[in-house]
Order: sequence, then structure tokens, then C-alpha cells
Amino acid sequence: MIYVGIDVSKDKHDCLIINSDGELLFKAFTIQNNRTGFNDLYQKIEEVATDLSRVKVGLEATGHYSYNVLGFLIDKGLTTFVINPLHTNLYRKSLSLRKTKTDKVDAHTIATMLMSDVNL
Repeated sequence: MIYVGIDVSKDKHDCLIINSDGELLFKAFTIQNNRTGFNDLYQKIEEVATDLSRVKVGLEATGHYSYNVLGFLIDKGLTTFVINPLHTNLYRKSLSLRKTKTDKVDAHTIATMLMSDVNL
């Protein structure tokens, strides 16, 4: 399986792609919140996935900022989960005692949550 974590914000999204072993396939990268950015993300997914049915994408529920990327991913036929930010926060805290919170860390946390199937 391939897992894509997306931390959504107003103008940009931080993304990260890992496999079932937790190996980074694409370290954290940023896309713009527009069609060009979504196409860049999809292109990276296609580069690492031979079977798109074996891809899970997760993004935080951030209201209207996530609607466009969510619609794009669903239109492409990707299995996509919208995750409550509170769950992401609690999961990140359960993994480390450090108070590390960045968009890139959140993208990794989301991908890891998908991999572990925690309350999706």
C-alpha cells in the first residue's frame, strides 16, 4: 500500500508519501491549493503506485480549504479519508513527547495514521 498524508491550509498543502514499511517515497513537499498543485501531487502518486486502488490518501478536515483537493482526489478514483484534526493532534502526541507541530510533521502523522488504520 501507498499512503499519502496531506496537511491542508488556505494557499498551500504539505504532502508526504510513504509505503507500508514506513519508507519515505516522497519526503514532505508543498503543493499550491489549485489545479496545478493537485496535478503535481497526482503525478507523484502515479510515479510510486503501479495500482491506484492500493493508494490511501488522508487529509485533515479544514472546512472549505480542503474541498477542492478532496474533489480532485475523489474524481481521480483515489480512496480518500477526511480526518478530524483533533484525532491527528492526539495521534501525533501519542507518538512523541516532543511538542513538535509543523505542517510537514502533520502530513507525516496523517500518512502514519492511514498506515495504522487508526479510527478512520
